[in-house]
Amino acid sequence: MGLKECEIKLDSPINTYFAGQTVNGTVMYSFDSPKKVRGIKVRFLGEARTSWVETEKVTKEDGKTENERKDVTGHEEYFQITYYLLGGINASETELPAGAHAFPFTCALPPTLPSSFEGEFGHIRYTIKVTLDRPWKFDQDTKMAFTVISPVDLNLMEAAAQPGKLVMEKTFWCCCCATPPLSVVVSIPVKGYVSGQSLPLLAEIDNKSSVEVEKIKFQFKKHTAFHTTAPKMTKKNEKVVGELAIGPFNKSEQRTVRQSLDIPPLPPSNLDNCGIIDLHYALDIVCEVSGFHTNLGGAIPITIGTIPLRDYKPQAPESQQSIDISMMPTQPVSPDNVGGAVGWNMGGTSLYPNVPPPNFSESDYQAKTIKDREDNEHTRLVGNQDAFAPRYPVYTFQPSAPRID
Repeated sequence: MGLKECEIKLDSPINTYFAGQTVNGTVMYSFDSPKKVRGIKVRFLGEARTSWVETEKVTKEDGKTENERKDVTGHEEYFQITYYLLGGINASETELPAGAHAFPFTCALPPTLPSSFEGEFGHIRYTIKVTLDRPWKFDQDTKMAFTVISPVDLNLMEAAAQPGKLVMEKTFWCCCCATPPLSVVVSIPVKGYVSGQSLPLLAEIDNKSSVEVEKIKFQFKKHTAFHTTAPKMTKKNEKVVGELAIGPFNKSEQRTVRQSLDIPPLPPSNLDNCGIIDLHYALDIVCEVSGFHTNLGGAIPITIGTIPLRDYKPQAPESQQSIDISMMPTQPVSPDNVGGAVGWNMGGTSLYPNVPPPNFSESDYQAKTIKDREDNEHTRLVGNQDAFAPRYPVYTFQPSAPRID
């Protein structure tokens, strides 16, 4: 049989790195009998892909119209590095004896990589593939994915520290007469947050009208746009990642309500270096009124970062998460190894003494199986055999943190 087992181990216990860091690892082979090989090579690949099926009407020669399904795709490659750990493309055969063999490898990630992302119609994915190059036989491949995070320091974004406000006002017509207005003002203290924080909501309702407000619905949404290149097309997708509702509010009622939404593990709002996937977040507000009247609605844009605002004291979320230091990357985050982005520590000295270090959590989206585009019957996955979910930074704030009204 020869090959008994192959395993890829990385120096990060959660296979997560920041753009600009160096990935170090070892590929470990186990043979139950001597194995002849020409070489062992490793390939690092960063790429984005989009795809879906479009249906268009096509007129046939007989004049009949039929629906025709067509695959549309998009692709970008950010980097690809391939080199041999043993032997070479023109090397002579080498016989590896039975037993265990370890081959170390390393790769410096470019500092401009977009963050890992998994979506319904596309993904940004980083993979390592190790190939056992066998003469006169099928190569044997082992492939795994790892997460890359492009740091987003909210302190470097002026708009993130600005408060957000949405003012909605409407006058209704009842019995041919206009009622006094319904006024709804929603405010948030800042527009930039990190996963693990709570988004404080302040809603001021002044219902001078004769129409009842059934509820005010808040939805924190992730908006994604996927683009293809052959041909050029766009498909938009939105997903609610958090929501709550308040109400009802009676006629002629005036009230102020404070609530908060927890920010779940999410990819940061920085897919700027990806040309085929756009990502942004928004807080959608809908004021649902009774009767046949039109609802009021609007949105406040939200930025999700990986480093929280230094001067913003967040409200602690209701569900606290524990900090697991072992879940942090094995290398310190500093301008030297994240392409100039400032991390939460530098040389062991914290730049943000009042901000805890993040842990890393998987998103709730379970990605499709990682398939090798170079179809090979010997390719298999490492780790989770069925799905890949990137891990994103999540901060844990202490319950004693003051609330911002």
